[in-house]
Amino acid sequence: MSVKGLRLHLSNIAQLVVKELRSIRADPMMLLLVVYAFSIAVYTVASGVKLEARDLTIAIVDEDQSEFSRGLTGVFGPPLFKTVKRIAASQMDAELDSGRSVFVLEVPPNFEADIRRGRPASLQLSIDATAMTQAGNGSVYIQQILTQEVSRLSARGEGAAATPIDLVIRARFNPNLDSGWFSSVMQILNNITLLTIILTGAALIREREQGTVEHLLVMPVTPVEIMLAKMTANALVILVAAVLSLVFVVEGWLGVPVAGSLTLFVAGAAIYAFAVAALGIMLGTLATTMGQFGLLAIPVFVVMQLLSGGTTPMESMPVWLQWTMRTLSPTPHFVAFAQGVLYRGAGLGVVWPQLVFVVVIGAAYFAVALRRFRKVIFS
Repeated sequence: MSVKGLRLHLSNIAQLVVKELRSIRADPMMLLLVVYAFSIAVYTVASGVKLEARDLTIAIVDEDQSEFSRGLTGVFGPPLFKTVKRIAASQMDAELDSGRSVFVLEVPPNFEADIRRGRPASLQLSIDATAMTQAGNGSVYIQQILTQEVSRLSARGEGAAATPIDLVIRARFNPNLDSGWFSSVMQILNNITLLTIILTGAALIREREQGTVEHLLVMPVTPVEIMLAKMTANALVILVAAVLSLVFVVEGWLGVPVAGSLTLFVAGAAIYAFAVAALGIMLGTLATTMGQFGLLAIPVFVVMQLLSGGTTPMESMPVWLQWTMRTLSPTPHFVAFAQGVLYRGAGLGVVWPQLVFVVVIGAAYFAVALRRFRKVIFS
């Protein structure tokens, strides 16, 4: 291809990109969806959907009446526990049945004395398991707290020996184990996937439904130029919204630190957006109406999001499913790339394999989408 021909192609793509941007600007509901998805939706998910337990309610049945059992009231404090009340043994069932407390801890008689003398002792923790997340996470926290307190008590007992191991746990990249730090960034990644598919596919469907695609057919443009223009315009809108959300909502509003290079993340997100935009075009060629496109796009997005490694670890999935997702979907590679850059401050020397996978899968999507685009639109 000559330099003159390349300039002509770039000029056509640039003019078509401007045309697509004007089309997006003329659709206020779509713009409102983008603004909402990268602002209010990110904030509400990060601040409202908490994976860790907070404000738990616990009641203590103290049949020991010892220094240890009385001190438990101060151990179970905020922000993990909201209320700590003392009840009689006869009130245990009613406390759980009414839902006033999720946990009821029973300290039996002579518990402290048995621990000090090195005798076997037990505590009973009754849990209202209807609140499954609170019950599961909260029971782990309570077990850790009680283990620590009992260890301190036994260390002061008769003939106590020094613990041979002093285990110190340090949490890196998220020292407070706040799920909001994780969910806010993951929500941005999910929105990039969802909105890029919707905007690119909807742009093609809208052209076909309104009949304006015939105008493109009589213009001196090629299918590749039309496809690249639609992908570039919609990916550009999504990337600008994602960067603004990352800077002002995640870092500014939520106070979540971003460890890595924003420039590297934008470059990787641009590559991923083009890959997903090609998928959106491909789905747009398979559907003839906006309703059909929605029925196609939603299950595709749900599978890509749920099996991307952002919601549940890839290692917890069957091996064949891991290989399938890493072969057919660019999302697991982009999630690994984004987590490495934004959470751990990884550089290009660490995350380049993920970018290569995204490029390869995106190129395959683009080839299939271009073939479908030529067949459906220009046939």
